[in-house]
Amino acid sequence: MSTAPNRRAVAVILLIPLIVTLALWAFAWPAARIAPRDLPVGVAGPASAAQQLEQRFEQRDGAFDVHRFDDEAAARTAIEDRTVYGAVVVTPRGPHLLTASAASPVVSQLLHEAVTASVPEDTPVRVTDVVAAPPGDPRGSALGASVLPLALAGMAAGAVVTLMGLRGARAAVTLIGAAALVGLAATAVAHSWLGALTGDWWTVAGVLALTVLAIGSAVAGLAALFGPRGIGLGALLMVLLGNPFSGVTSAPELLPEPVGAIGQWLPPGAGGSLLRSVAFFDGSAAGAAVLTLSLWTLFGLAAVLFARRAPTPAEPVEPAREPALTG
Repeated sequence: MSTAPNRRAVAVILLIPLIVTLALWAFAWPAARIAPRDLPVGVAGPASAAQQLEQRFEQRDGAFDVHRFDDEAAARTAIEDRTVYGAVVVTPRGPHLLTASAASPVVSQLLHEAVTASVPEDTPVRVTDVVAAPPGDPRGSALGASVLPLALAGMAAGAVVTLMGLRGARAAVTLIGAAALVGLAATAVAHSWLGALTGDWWTVAGVLALTVLAIGSAVAGLAALFGPRGIGLGALLMVLLGNPFSGVTSAPELLPEPVGAIGQWLPPGAGGSLLRSVAFFDGSAAGAAVLTLSLWTLFGLAAVLFARRAPTPAEPVEPAREPALTG
């Protein structure tokens, strides 16, 4: 009796729990450890009062990265530029909290709780949402839920291109075309129908398409370099790690270190940050995310175009040419 089927059965029995454990770690651990870690916030107002408030923030060691501003106008500008998530303006009537629920509803709530706890119980805290989340998605749920479908769409594009045996320019054109259509369809749903995204329609579509292209190109490129095993590596990076490490449902600065930073180096996290920038902040602080997505796209397309790999089962094997007879 052959032992090969038995070995494969044992491998499956051991592999499934390992994958489930990895998925639970990747998805559940960051969600269970959400807390501010060098979260950029601002303080504005008279020097003495602002200094006292800054010291209260700094008492929570490593939780906040405090920026000082001269007045409320400077603090508002910093929020709109995505330099800080929110700011506290010290006024004679009490603290005035400036938030940006479009940047992160979770952070806005966290700042409100932190400021309320730091002032006397009878002191009112006035709150102004400088950049509010759209009425169609006030809690940011739709935006947070969009990362996984984009990752799956990119995974599917890269895997199908590989398994169908497409190579070279044909594979690259297929990836670009699929990503463009996904960007248009996703924008029609999230922007036009749900109202979860605002900003320029075509710019949002371009960001969604670039995110899918970066993921799909990376998966196809890894497969071009390592064969079908590259698809599994792509799934690990883009779905099992990229989605929960993206910080789209909360903020990268709320995730355990270095998860938040790693997530922004992967296409799902960079795509989510770029989508926030173009949808709600007129493209502010978009440079790093654009660079990340562009590098993944260039790497993937270059591997697809130039890497030499063994053919997949779907590809015909070209017969070797016999040397021409002479004489």
